Amino acid sequence: MSLYCGIACRRKSFWSYRLLSTYVTKSRYLFELKEDDDACKKAQQTGAFYLFHSLAPLLQKSEHQYQAPQHSLLELERLLAKFGQDTQRIEDSVLIGCSEQHEAWFALDLGLNSSSSINASLQKPEMETELKGSFMELRKALFQLNTKDASLLSTAQALLHWHDGHQFCSRSGQPTKKNMAGSKRVCPSNKIIYYPQIQVNLRELEAAGWFSHDEVATALRRNNPYTQQQNGTFWLPPKLAIAHQLIKEWVEKPNWSTLPA
Repeated sequence: MSLYCGIACRRKSFWSYRLLSTYVTKSRYLFELKEDDDACKKAQQTGAFYLFHSLAPLLQKSEHQYQAPQHSLLELERLLAKFGQDTQRIEDSVLIGCSEQHEAWFALDLGLNSSSSINASLQKPEMETELKGSFMELRKALFQLNTKDASLLSTAQALLHWHDGHQFCSRSGQPTKKNMAGSKRVCPSNKIIYYPQIQVNLRELEAAGWFSHDEVATALRRNNPYTQQQNGTFWLPPKLAIAHQLIKEWVEKPNWSTLPA
């Protein structure tokens, strides 16, 4: 019995150490890419890109689930060339994570106009036809995505949205310039550095959390608008509120029809 417990403890310690080591290694690698533009640009050569259009991610239907397709740098360059776009647009992409093998993941919005971009936004219907997918509102597809894609796309959307709203310096009014990874923007005139907000702003929101489709559906069926969750109380807006109707529509009418079969 003692031998068995000893082996089990050693195995547990080994896997815990391995997970911690992997996390630390990935964190160091991502930090390097955020601080070194040359390293980040090099990582794009072997990285993967997730595409958006006006903050809506490109999704493809696979049986009863959505998938977020990845594109290599070469595929992205060919796509841009086909639609008469300069490959410089790739510099508008943002770093959103990496694999354990250090394959960097980026997100690029083809529907937003950057202050530094010389290209206009690409037309959504033509892009969807070419890419064999649909650009969908993330909130309508979030719980039909696997955990990895849901997390990455949420991070990507938030980061792309932040960059879209911080293209100009709040003090000088001059265009700001993002670094290669998109981890910050700098005003060239006064050197002010702007960083994305990666956590909840408690001055604006009292709390925030993720809730599954089943949890929301259960809350809608209850007479009491409050339902307990492990991390706190999940409150539904009153029935007359627009927010309540939007939540109800999302639960009752999953939007499968917008993707090609």
